[in-house]
Amino acid sequence: MNTPQQSQKRTKIIYWVFTLWMALGMVSTAIVQLMKSKDELLKFTNLGYPSYLMTIIGTWKILGVIAILIPKRLLLKEWAYAGFFFVMSGAVISHLIVGDTAGRTFPAVLLFVLVIISWYFRPADRKITIID
Repeated sequence: MNTPQQSQKRTKIIYWVFTLWMALGMVSTAIVQLMKSKDELLKFTNLGYPSYLMTIIGTWKILGVIAILIPKRLLLKEWAYAGFFFVMSGAVISHLIVGDTAGRTFPAVLLFVLVIISWYFRPADRKITIID
């Protein structure tokens, strides 16, 4: 049987594994978007979005990763998670709407799932507590 301390440790490990994986994914896709590589530009415009949006989303992703990884600033973390939720769910929906293959849709689905898991398993000191 797990003690509360063991359960807390397990939750913290899950949080950090998935958060670091999410951060790596967000930063790597942000870099590709900011560089506007030919392949990424083609994928992005195929979804029906203007190329300048790549710069905005790429910048937001990097700032969001910083917000999630730095200590304190709990409200900022919630905003970053919300932003990631909207960007990645929008990406998944966009891929589905244009009929992209599973191979093209999977990276967005993976990042979306990583965002949800990271948010769900965040430790108590990274959550906003509402006192009634």
